Amino acid sequence: MVMAEAAGTQMQKSSGWVTVWGLLMIVAGIVAIVVPAPAALAFALLLAWLFVFVGVVQLVHAFQQRAEDGFIWKLISGLAPLALGILMLVNPIASITTLALVIAAFLFASGVSSLMLAMKVKPKSGWGWVAFDGALSIVIAVLIAMGWPQNSIGFIGILVGIMMISGGMWRIVLARALRTPGPR
Repeated sequence: MVMAEAAGTQMQKSSGWVTVWGLLMIVAGIVAIVVPAPAALAFALLLAWLFVFVGVVQLVHAFQQRAEDGFIWKLISGLAPLALGILMLVNPIASITTLALVIAAFLFASGVSSLMLAMKVKPKSGWGWVAFDGALSIVIAVLIAMGWPQNSIGFIGILVGIMMISGGMWRIVLARALRTPGPR
């Protein structure tokens, strides 16, 4: 019981920092929407460095396990993300346009599967929302594809901004919930 109370007190104290973090994310998200090119570039570079890091870690693991079966596959598993990360760092604009096209393909596939699901559950309550989600996903995918590649930078930057605003909002809501003591 004492441990739970201490944890609750600690969470209440940290709620202020969670609120600040949420507000900073909202401000950064608004900036990303207003000037999407730097946000898109930052996202592409962050993703590129993430691939480089994953590739290096995989290569280290492969060489640590070189006496085990599957060394070549482990080596390839490290070289592939490393090469992708380096390619993304060398040409970040191509990375952004490719990301936009991959997102469009994902949205299209997701939309088709949602529409199929909606038709499968059609008489049940809520099927229309599933169909709406599917149709909206397909429309957004088509709009991305129609504006590709020239609108890719703006799309990725605005998407990053929306995600940051959304993340900031839930952090603020969480911080408010942390401030109020739970049931005892």
